[in-house]
Amino acid sequence: MPENTPPALRRSTLLAMCACVLVAQSMVAAINLMIPQLAASALHPSSDGLLWTVDAYVIVFAGLLIPAGACGDRWGRRRALLAGLALFAAGACLSAAGGSLGSVAALIAGRAVSGAGAALIMPATMAVLVHLAGPERRVQALASWTLAVGLGGLAGNVGGGLTAQFLPWPALFWAMLPLSGLLAAAVLRTVPDLPRHDSTPDPAGSALLIGGTAAVLYGIIEGPSHGWASAPVLAGFAVGAALLTAFTGYGLAARRPLIDPRVFRSRRLRAAVLGTAASFFGLFALFFVNSQFLQYAKGYSAARTGFAIVPLTVGMALVPRFAGRLQARHGVRPVAGAGLALIGAGLLGVSSAGPGTPYPVYALWLLLLSAGMGLSAPGLTHAVVSELPPGQAGLGAGLNTAARELGAALGVAVVGTVLASRTGGGTAHGPAEFTAGMAVGLRVVAVPVLLAALAVFLGLRGRPAAEQAVPAPEPAAKAV
Repeated sequence: MPENTPPALRRSTLLAMCACVLVAQSMVAAINLMIPQLAASALHPSSDGLLWTVDAYVIVFAGLLIPAGACGDRWGRRRALLAGLALFAAGACLSAAGGSLGSVAALIAGRAVSGAGAALIMPATMAVLVHLAGPERRVQALASWTLAVGLGGLAGNVGGGLTAQFLPWPALFWAMLPLSGLLAAAVLRTVPDLPRHDSTPDPAGSALLIGGTAAVLYGIIEGPSHGWASAPVLAGFAVGAALLTAFTGYGLAARRPLIDPRVFRSRRLRAAVLGTAASFFGLFALFFVNSQFLQYAKGYSAARTGFAIVPLTVGMALVPRFAGRLQARHGVRPVAGAGLALIGAGLLGVSSAGPGTPYPVYALWLLLLSAGMGLSAPGLTHAVVSELPPGQAGLGAGLNTAARELGAALGVAVVGTVLASRTGGGTAHGPAEFTAGMAVGLRVVAVPVLLAALAVFLGLRGRPAAEQAVPAPEPAAKAV
């Protein structure tokens, strides 16, 4: 086989990559089911502590995704996967130890370490699929990757609910150790040693990006407790804005930056990144309040709550392949735009629910939002990846997943702060007050999601950059 011809994508490799994605994504969702148990545990975390427990994973995950993708391009995707699984397991151990130590700080630190591991895992899995699938199978491979993300949400919700109901909360983290070992064995067996590319991790750019993101989210999370005009909160926003501005300036001036801001001259790339961030902004805002609503307001047990959330993942599991066929016929614009509109409509629908709302009605709104995710995610993912050259597949995957996780972190932060400002962040004011706070928070989140739907529809015009550079054969053109 010629050196520049990649091996074909095998089913075992596809399954291994999707399993890695599923486990990494499940730990984003599972912690939401544990919030009531954590709040009542001997740790006694504050409302801010609960938000940081959820967001520490996502912030580090999002901040490191782009440099982690570049590391995978440079040092090899299989090495990145194995290193990510090792970090993921180490962080899970530290989080579980936080229960024995009675330390909220150890729990949050462990979540952050696991987030760093997930940052290595996610772009490497997508880069492996992009490299091995070839243009004719790429859309289907990315649809499978998106399916794994949805199934990760399902596994996290059900697993987190069952753990919260029948086991102490550290058991959730201890379970990640054998899973990580099995996944590492699968990676060693199924993933070939793919060609490396001359990418630069760029520690200075990475530090600016991570610091700026963390500072902005600090301001959002701490706003309700310290006051929006307080010195720490204003300092957080100011530092975040300064660091992100410096990141942009550095990227324009550096000889080999982490990511050249000029790539965002592409209207399609801007629209796809915005749409990806907006979809996860809405989804994880709902994830944060959904389990609390079902337990606090509806009186469900943790295990029943985990299964009651299943409709939220049905569309993400079943719709992506249907979305791929729609994209082949009608293009990405109408499919992705309609998907985002359905997410916004689902959020507005859930915001109308109360303690007396029949579960089938509530489940219908979850299904609507889930179908929107399934419609929009494959096309937006492909639009991001197709705007960068194949040698930067890891970087493109990192950019796409960074947009997802930054949107997720902002969604949790925004809806959490709205809820905390109206209810004190817990159940002290009763189910009615909690439901009212949830309604306001979800409506606040729905507005930018609906605006993003319009921006995506207007922005995803024209052909992808890869097709403009090299005319694609007819099957590939139809797949896009």
